[in-house]
Amino acid sequence: MQAEGRGPAADGGRPGAAGPLGAAELGAEPGERASLVQFSSAFCQPCRATRRILAEVAAMVDGVAHIEVDAERNLGLVRALGIERTPTVLVLDAAGRIVRRAAGMPRKADVIAALGEAV
Repeated sequence: MQAEGRGPAADGGRPGAAGPLGAAELGAEPGERASLVQFSSAFCQPCRATRRILAEVAAMVDGVAHIEVDAERNLGLVRALGIERTPTVLVLDAAGRIVRRAAGMPRKADVIAALGEAV
């Protein structure tokens, strides 16, 4: 997973939104310590595996939420964040700032390492 603001992002180099993301933008309450935000689409096979990985990691760490956003139903947010494919995963810190992002199915170890930067 690539750090925001430190070189090109894994999904094309777009830095994403400058402001923090909260419940209003995500459609769900963020975690107290961090959030794993997954942009998915209905027929995306890797999205299913990503959902499972992120849910497992979120369950391991208190105060971490896994939030899945339907990319097709949230095109405004997708465009604002420069999401180009699904799945795309954003790791948010407690303030809702994007700490890391990656496109494609992540490895569990990479998600854990990225989460460590956020908490």
